[in-house]
Amino acid sequence: MHFDLTDLRLYLNILDSGNITAGAARSHLSLAAASARIRAMEASLGIEFLQRGRRGVTPTPAGKALAKHARALLQQAERMQQDLAEYAKGVKGQVRLLCNTTAITEYLPELLADFLREHPNLDIDLQELPSARITHALRQGAADLGIVSDAVDTGDLQTRAFRDDPLVLILPHDHPLADTEGLSFSDTLHHDYVGLNANSALAVYLEEQALHIGSRLKIRIRADGFEGVMRMVARGAGLAIVPQAAVSRWAGELPFQSIALQEPWAQRKLLLCARDFATLPGYARALLHALTLP
Repeated sequence: MHFDLTDLRLYLNILDSGNITAGAARSHLSLAAASARIRAMEASLGIEFLQRGRRGVTPTPAGKALAKHARALLQQAERMQQDLAEYAKGVKGQVRLLCNTTAITEYLPELLADFLREHPNLDIDLQELPSARITHALRQGAADLGIVSDAVDTGDLQTRAFRDDPLVLILPHDHPLADTEGLSFSDTLHHDYVGLNANSALAVYLEEQALHIGSRLKIRIRADGFEGVMRMVARGAGLAIVPQAAVSRWAGELPFQSIALQEPWAQRKLLLCARDFATLPGYARALLHALTLP
């Protein structure tokens, strides 16, 4: 048996993304090279680690055991690198940070840019995921830090407050619902929506809220990013639900109306979370400190 760290990182990236193509991209490998590495790993022991299906891949029992050991080995390798970095110039540490849509687009760009400028020997592996998948990844040891909505269960994780993140409904000034008092989310589901990319964390979250009341969002068109969504709403393409932070950033520049949503799930708060803040590698603790500054 001969697995190197690249093999192990590739394998975990495939599991985290659910398919070999995405795992190869995250590992900066071609699909052919990634597939060859996985086949070689399986052939070296005569064991299949992945079950291939039309919807992607899932780990076999042996694959689950491999994932557990791979995460432990990679975490130990990262801690070793961090310890040795003090003795060798140019050696870099890496923090893996998982975030929901609002955090990654509205709050983090400047914060992370400042952090990277002040810590030239650190890199950040930043990925957007729905909050439930982030907490699962943290429990599995697949990330150092996460930023999630307080709507998900974080009972077995440590958390710190990050930002208030209320969601608001935006609509054109001449929309039939524009003057409706006591508007509820269910009232809007008979009307067309402008949505985010279907794979974005917020898009998944809103679809779940609609399903909980036995309905679906009527998505007329999808856009990448809050700016695109708000510009389409301003031109009359439909309704949208976006964070108040995005609306505030464009206040007065786009002609649409915003209405606060009263549903509890819309009164979100964002939380920083980890399995144990005290046991984070030093470079991850440095990022945690930067993100919790007032």
